[in-house]
Amino acid sequence: MCGIVGIVGATPVNQSIYDALTVLQHRGQDAAGIVTISNDNYKQRKANGMVKDVFDSKHMQRLKGNIGIGHVRYPTAGSSSAAEAQPFYVNSPWGISLAHNGNLTNAQNLRDSLVKSRRHINTTSDSEVLLNVFAAELDKVESDKLSPEDVFTAVGELHKSVKGAYAVVSLIIGHGMVAFRDPYGIRPLVLGSRKTEEGNLEYIVASESVGLDTIGFEVIRDVEPGEAVYITEDRQLFTQQCAENPRLTPCIFEYVYLARPDSTLSGISVYEARLEMGRKLGAKIKREWADVKIDVVIPIPETSNDIAQEISLEMGLPYRQGFVKNRYIGRTFIMPGQTQRRNAVRRKLNPITSEFKDKAVLLVDDSIVRGTTSEQIVEMVRDAGAKKVYFASAAPQVCHPNVYGIDMPTASELIAYNRTVEQISDCIGTDALIYQDLEDLKDALRKQNPNTDDFECSVFDGLYVTGDIDKNYFDYVESLRNEDAKIIQEQKEEIASLEMYNES
Repeated sequence: MCGIVGIVGATPVNQSIYDALTVLQHRGQDAAGIVTISNDNYKQRKANGMVKDVFDSKHMQRLKGNIGIGHVRYPTAGSSSAAEAQPFYVNSPWGISLAHNGNLTNAQNLRDSLVKSRRHINTTSDSEVLLNVFAAELDKVESDKLSPEDVFTAVGELHKSVKGAYAVVSLIIGHGMVAFRDPYGIRPLVLGSRKTEEGNLEYIVASESVGLDTIGFEVIRDVEPGEAVYITEDRQLFTQQCAENPRLTPCIFEYVYLARPDSTLSGISVYEARLEMGRKLGAKIKREWADVKIDVVIPIPETSNDIAQEISLEMGLPYRQGFVKNRYIGRTFIMPGQTQRRNAVRRKLNPITSEFKDKAVLLVDDSIVRGTTSEQIVEMVRDAGAKKVYFASAAPQVCHPNVYGIDMPTASELIAYNRTVEQISDCIGTDALIYQDLEDLKDALRKQNPNTDDFECSVFDGLYVTGDIDKNYFDYVESLRNEDAKIIQEQKEEIASLEMYNES
């Protein structure tokens, strides 16, 4: 999960891209980058860190130009080193820069093929692989000037060879900006426009609609699965479907957890979807826990706030905010390491004792993934004096790895893997635990957009829409993670050795 934005404007776009990235910051806190074009040259700044820390005034002044793209990274493939911050760049043909949200499932095969064709890949990032596949297709164009048809042909050929999830923004020197989405529409991408005071039309694409409306753009529509959007430097818009059999199956976890509530994706308001999740889960609790005495409903902030409020209304129970959240701690789920996630939980949330003391409490969260956060929160609630702790998850059991851009790639990390609900409840220390049903979750989203073909629900049902995932793939991913862990440990030992040497 990353955040991307691209703007073709009539005036400098650096500030608008920066502002859009700040509202997409929830999609990645590991690194940020912006590339613009000025006088047929790229201007670039990227580094590890939050948007506000990566870009100083001096960087913004250098990012000249009326066209540019930006990225916030959340590492899922490759490492989290500064060298892997996006956007990436290749100098041939013309000069291409690219930012990517998602994860390629055949990245290694593509990498091997590119190396054989004498293309150099400098990092372990699948996004650099995707850039080079796109560049190789554009390199087949014989003319010195790209036509829209050339661009769409290149994207169409890319769709045939690339597997996985990808939403992309790309700049081509001397031509314009290209944006496209994988044929299943797994990761989101939204197209919008605005008129300047002079009446000029400017265009934007971004991961979420909130990246548009907060900076004065209006949503035109979602980029369709398999579709490509080409906007020339003089702001001419061209679009074309480039996939043979496109099918809209957006990632259902976007609505459960990843996206901001003020976003609308694939015609579905994230906020309204979460309200409906709460209504359906509340109805299930009433049915199945009719004999359970609950005093109060309390959300684990913030994604579950609206869900919990609807549960309380459905059940006729008081709703209370029982936790104070430290807003200066990052989202624990998307921190790069398990140790960082564990240490951050207690610094992130603090219970209001009076809301828990001597009460039977229903805690509500959007989902339970590793269980680390849930276990610590339940312990906090008991320490605050709760006599009973019940737990409701607005999502079903997360039993399977995600391969499309969310950092939960191995089954061993998932608390629900090979465990019953009762066993999970014991693990996190609750008196009882209840999950949303998958069909209820789907219905909560389809209520707004009945035309959605289906949803990418692999973390819940183990069905991978791209059809190319098997045990060999998971073994390969596991080996990569083990190698990354080995490298990190070696780096820690080297640092410790240097510190000991300096002290002596």
